[in-house]
Amino acid sequence: MFNKIFSKKKEEEPKIEEFTEVPQEEEGKKVNIMIEKLEGLVDTDPIIKKVKEGNIVLAHIKNLRENNMEELKQSIGKIRTYTANMKGDVVGVGDEWLVVAPPSVEIKRN
Repeated sequence: MFNKIFSKKKEEEPKIEEFTEVPQEEEGKKVNIMIEKLEGLVDTDPIIKKVKEGNIVLAHIKNLRENNMEELKQSIGKIRTYTANMKGDVVGVGDEWLVVAPPSVEIKRN
């Protein structure tokens, strides 16, 4: 009985919790969305350059559409040709916008 009263209590061993470190996902390269005006055939080269750099370009075509439909067709044709060669994508949004995407971006259509 003496031992029961005065003996040291058995210290409970501390519970060791195991943690597993979950690696953070690396942030991928961000894709920029740039807004440009397509006011003539001259504006196609800067748009194509930005798409080649991996950016998505929203080109405002309303003014060119209202003023010179023939030049609009030539401009869109040039953009489509270069974009198709690099396996990118081009789509018109309404009557005012043209979306030009690099190969790393897929445009889903209904």
